[in-house]
Amino acid sequence: MSTRTPRHRRSRAAFAVGLPLALAAAGGLGYGLLGPGASSHASAATAVPAWATQAADGFASVNALGQNGTYGGRGGEIVTVKTLADLEKYATADKPYIIVVAAAITMDPVGKEIKVQSDKTIIGSGTSGQIVGGGFFLGQGVHNVIIRNLTIRDAYQGVWNDKEHDYDGIQMDGAHHVWIDHNDIRHMADGLIDSRKDTTYLTVSWNRLGQENKAFGIGWTENTTADITIHHNWIRETEQRNPSTDNVAHAHLYNNYLVDEPGTAITSSYGNYARGKTNMLLENSYFQGLANPVIRDTTATLVQRGNVFSGTNGRNESGGTGGSWDPRSYYAYTPDKAADVPSVVKSGAGPRSSLGTTTTTTTAKAAATTLTVAKDGSGQYTTVQAAVNAVPANNASRVVIAVKPGTYRETVKVPSNKPHVTIQGTGASRKDTVIVYNNASGTPKPDGSGTYGTGGSATVAVEADDFQARNLSITNDFDEAAHQDIAQQAVALRTASDKVFLDGVIVSGDQDTLLLDTASKDRLGRVYMTNSYVIGNVDFIFGRATAVIDKSVITLKKRWNGTSAGYVTAPSTAANRKGILIANSTVSGDVSDRTFYLGRPWHAGGDATLDPQTTVRNTSLSAAIKTTPWTDMSGFSWKDDRFAEYKNTGAGAGSASTDRPQLTDTQASAQEIGDWLGDWTPSAS
Repeated sequence: MSTRTPRHRRSRAAFAVGLPLALAAAGGLGYGLLGPGASSHASAATAVPAWATQAADGFASVNALGQNGTYGGRGGEIVTVKTLADLEKYATADKPYIIVVAAAITMDPVGKEIKVQSDKTIIGSGTSGQIVGGGFFLGQGVHNVIIRNLTIRDAYQGVWNDKEHDYDGIQMDGAHHVWIDHNDIRHMADGLIDSRKDTTYLTVSWNRLGQENKAFGIGWTENTTADITIHHNWIRETEQRNPSTDNVAHAHLYNNYLVDEPGTAITSSYGNYARGKTNMLLENSYFQGLANPVIRDTTATLVQRGNVFSGTNGRNESGGTGGSWDPRSYYAYTPDKAADVPSVVKSGAGPRSSLGTTTTTTTAKAAATTLTVAKDGSGQYTTVQAAVNAVPANNASRVVIAVKPGTYRETVKVPSNKPHVTIQGTGASRKDTVIVYNNASGTPKPDGSGTYGTGGSATVAVEADDFQARNLSITNDFDEAAHQDIAQQAVALRTASDKVFLDGVIVSGDQDTLLLDTASKDRLGRVYMTNSYVIGNVDFIFGRATAVIDKSVITLKKRWNGTSAGYVTAPSTAANRKGILIANSTVSGDVSDRTFYLGRPWHAGGDATLDPQTTVRNTSLSAAIKTTPWTDMSGFSWKDDRFAEYKNTGAGAGSASTDRPQLTDTQASAQEIGDWLGDWTPSAS
């Protein structure tokens, strides 16, 4: 680029277990679980099956509170347990474990709740994994816990609305990043699941919840901070709290199947309940035979869309003043049709019954290979590039390059024949692991063959599809002041491939910091950046890619000489493609007011067929942004291309004018994140 400047009484037998989980929409779980013949003592597994590397969806997948999604004990030792002593030993340990429950373990005393600690996966081996007469407790601050494929049952003490015995299947008090998935939880004393005291970043999916007075209670707090996803659960033979959701900032309930079973003595009093100041989105769920299927407090906001009500009666409510919100601003998801929910959920919810039993059309991903990088020699490699070099050409499955904390002064290139690579910092912060170099466009190559050029200056260059980077910093620290005699463009990260997922990273430089490109003009190159920082000044987010910067911070820097001036974006989008979308983010920095443009059109090489596009929406703009935020470039008028805003806020936002186009609501509905990403749903792996 050129210089540019996250019952009344007991009746009926217990659920039959052992249903095959046959469901494409279940996301290809592919457990491959350890069979019933596993050791009766805790033992290390010799291989890492695919289910041991899987991570949560929904709000549990969101990078927040210092936790990069929910992946449980991934990377820790896999142990098989058949006794209460072993289960408690590993679940309460202070290091990561993947704990495979391969027997029916009876709690002693009845009602015991094991106090699970952080970084644990507790998963049942087929239908052998059962917790009888008790459950699990996750206390304040416990995080990154997965509970899957278990039957948790029979703590019931003979009293239907039991006020004496607080025996839950799973209780959480102030935990975060928890995934409760594909369990059968039933016949407990107080409730099946309790999410209390600001527990947040919780996903509850594909569970069977039943034979209980209270299914699922959320709240017990005056705060309204929790973010929770509840989807594809089969809730039956329950009376209340299906769930009851109190003071939840974002409650996303979709594709759940709630049914008041005929022929039982258990009659529902209500279905889904938005209480307090909850803001709930309830979509594509199926309510069958319930009284009062959907109710809300007058203080709550409840938006319904696409739900089916069959044989229901009584209250069915929506409304409120809290405003609507879009879950896709936080995570990707594709709901099933509501009409399909009974068959989909009945066939898919609850534990798997046997090794790999599935008729899903989604192929399970192979377990990731992990290569470790450490400057001090404690890893397999001492440089990131050496680990990339060790990835087999045309590798068919994920390779995770785990980089220990440190500063790695090197350039890194991931070539096009090495897809499915993840580079991930292992430190507590993205600042702990830094890849940095200082090439610029005008820097002479060591072999004398000229200069690097803009693209060649990149500290990290990615040419392979399905690349991911997480929890690290990528920096170009070229000293502009000391090298005024050469071209100043100095790229930190260049991508030229499709399906690039940047999650929890810092990309830092000055001019031309983040080059989001494609392999060629006729090739699609999608990039999704979230929970990240981009730092720079001149055209520092630029290129031809179809790129989304979501829930991130764009930080404006002064120039090398202390002046304030610059351009946030310079798209060079091909016609009929999407360009750069900045959404749900913040643009700010320690620069003078009204000194930065949001963007200008880069017709690379003078190509008039290009149709550059930048949309900035639902973003906070500081006073650094000019009142006329778009400008021309190299003889091309921005008004001939595609530049627009929508519902931005802050001192740098402005009303619609000829110099400041604003999308209508209709136009904005076609410029959502999903419109940019198409059939790709970014997922951490």
